[in-house]
Amino acid sequence: MPEEVAMNPVYTAVVKQEGDWWLGWIEEVAGVNCQEKTREELLNSLRVTLREALQFNRDDAIAAAGSNYVEEAIAV
Repeated sequence: MPEEVAMNPVYTAVVKQEGDWWLGWIEEVAGVNCQEKTREELLNSLRVTLREALQFNRDDAIAAAGSNYVEEAIAV
């Protein structure tokens, strides 16, 4: 079993208030966006959604690789 590779702990949230709603997106990960009534709820929802998206992407990549793969950390 491959060793676990640490995730980047810092991502960028773009947030704005529009009317009664707070809207937010994670710049680095397409599809991670949320809408909440307060800024605090929005940031929490973005954290949860980002974690879920990263885990889903990780599971999908490992499933696509099948067996005999190696995980490598890549810094940008």
